[in-house]
Amino acid sequence: MNRDTALHQEKGCEECPTKQTVLELRKKHFSPSVSVSYSNTNPLMIMGGSKARLFDECGNSYLDTRNNVAHVGHQNPHVIQAVQKQIELLNTNTRYLHPNAVQLAKRLSDLLPDSLNKVFFVNSGSEANDLAIRLARAKTKSKNMICLDHAYHGHTLGTLEVSPYKYTSLEFDMDFNKDIGDHVMKVPCPDTFRGEHRGDSASHDYAKYVVQACDEFRDRGENVCAFIMEGGMSVAGVILPPPNYLKTCVQAVRSAGGVYIADEVQTGLGRLGTDCFWAFQYGGNDNLVPDIVTIGKPFGNGMPLAAVITTEDISDAFNKMGVEYFNTFGGNPVCTAAGLAVLDEIVRMDLPTNASVVGSYMMNKFRQLNLECCKNVAIGDIRGMGLFIGVELVRSIESLEPATVETSYICTILKEKFKILTSIDGPFENVIVIKPPMVFAKGDVDIFVSAFLQACESISEVELSLTTRTPT
Repeated sequence: MNRDTALHQEKGCEECPTKQTVLELRKKHFSPSVSVSYSNTNPLMIMGGSKARLFDECGNSYLDTRNNVAHVGHQNPHVIQAVQKQIELLNTNTRYLHPNAVQLAKRLSDLLPDSLNKVFFVNSGSEANDLAIRLARAKTKSKNMICLDHAYHGHTLGTLEVSPYKYTSLEFDMDFNKDIGDHVMKVPCPDTFRGEHRGDSASHDYAKYVVQACDEFRDRGENVCAFIMEGGMSVAGVILPPPNYLKTCVQAVRSAGGVYIADEVQTGLGRLGTDCFWAFQYGGNDNLVPDIVTIGKPFGNGMPLAAVITTEDISDAFNKMGVEYFNTFGGNPVCTAAGLAVLDEIVRMDLPTNASVVGSYMMNKFRQLNLECCKNVAIGDIRGMGLFIGVELVRSIESLEPATVETSYICTILKEKFKILTSIDGPFENVIVIKPPMVFAKGDVDIFVSAFLQACESISEVELSLTTRTPT
């Protein structure tokens, strides 16, 4: 037992309710719509963390391959110290001047193209994307949005409209066009593995749907408000667009009077590695500058901190509407102290380089796996960049039939037997989505890939018809 595990076991839960009591209280007081991971088997009660590890109430240590919230590592000491120091002094609403907020705004805008220099601090990625849509409406005087199939941008009313994942997922039964309205157009996700278009022409073929959507709005005598896209689509199963796709889309949108919102909640701040500090730079888009950028959950390393960064032109258009923008806690002194510490740690530990090195190592390890002896499961595709990786499992390389049940089983076994936490996503719930804390190391990769192979090999020993869906 290592020191961290022993420490958490020593602290224990003598004064805490048991896990069974917590489950009963949750069932009594929470809506069933508030999901909990691994509810089909044995939900975890997580009480502590360190780097890329989480600890349950008994001190068991779990390797975390999925929580990108802890961007610079669970319980990062520098972030903890910054938060503790600030909260001892002050935490209040944001109507007053405070150096933390302006220093963080400057450092954040310094990481982006020069024109993106107006910062709004908010509390979550959903809130950031909702505000981004408001800014776009203020600038364009339009409500017409273009979004991608399987996208997810948040849980507010505004962001749900541009989150088809919530309407086309296996969990939901809703008609996108009927329930949303004709001011939102959904275009195909640029999936070059399973999607309709593949090969060299995929970029052009997928971008034409955005061009067509712009044309359709113009045919109605209307302009576009915004095209919103995650630089790397996480719940879609780790989809990175083909080269030059974004350039073509953005050119069409701007020609139709709209703006480009780059949702960097999942993939910003160096997750894709040294070549792309922001995912909108991926695929030959170095010179592409979004009109609005949003960041969220990793920004505060667990503290509620997110941001919208835009141009002076758009900021002025929003201001001219005459409605004051005030956010009680967005950018408060404590959370901005955490944000400053996160930026410090990204630089100090050179986390983009770690993402490139460890991410490449992991993708190569997965490519070297031989699953020929595994029943009904094969790796159909390994994709991504840095520490944003998707491993799509299929039943047959020839048919590409999604290995949905098998993926759920593997995820459960990794947690139950090997103490490894994973995430499942994609429209068929057959993609292992890997987006761990950015301190993930090669040794962690070795443990993960070895356990993954053993979990795949054990499929032949079980009756999969008895396997239930594993929510992650």
